Amino acid sequence: MAAVSHPVFARVYERLSVAMDRAGTAAYRRSLVAGLSGRVIEIGAGNGRMFPHYPPAVTEVLAVEPERRLRAAAVRAAQSAPVPVTVVDGLAEALPAGDGEFDAAVVALVLCTVPDQAVALAEIDRVLRPGGQLRFFEHVAVEGSGGLRRAQRLLDATLWPKLFAGCHTGRDTTAAISAAGFVIEELHRFRFPANSNSPSSPCVVGRATRPAPTSWR
Repeated sequence: MAAVSHPVFARVYERLSVAMDRAGTAAYRRSLVAGLSGRVIEIGAGNGRMFPHYPPAVTEVLAVEPERRLRAAAVRAAQSAPVPVTVVDGLAEALPAGDGEFDAAVVALVLCTVPDQAVALAEIDRVLRPGGQLRFFEHVAVEGSGGLRRAQRLLDATLWPKLFAGCHTGRDTTAAISAAGFVIEELHRFRFPANSNSPSSPCVVGRATRPAPTSWR
């Protein structure tokens, strides 16, 4: 049991996630999982806002969520999902799954919160089959230097992670994905909300692949 509890943040996030989806993140969620098929593991499923967007070719979703209140909300959301969804307790750093079990992994606003990105990405690599996909939608460090980058660094070192259950606004998540051995094949950078200078507004949506091992004769 992960035994993670952030009751205040969970209550706020349940309302905030609905408002964010209405403001446009639902479209990013939908595009994030478009074209997926087979078995999928969603890490940090939250309150299940991704579930309605999975396409019919997905045969099963294992949704991992450690926070108690959000996990209970995800269980409720799974009941009306268009594909079979099983919600389980677990941490990104120790996924409750076997090696190579899944065709794809999905992370949405999750890698900004995990204590150790490298460990979490190594676990994702472990549970994906060779050639499996990692789909990601994340807050990231703004490109270049300047006032917003300085603000991200200051907030990440002080109040932001404490207020938002470990969230960091300024991680170079795409570099971490590449460093974990994934090949990034699609990447879109944007601000949400558009034209915002909020420290959490720089985002990426992308697709990466776990390379198949090279065979030697």
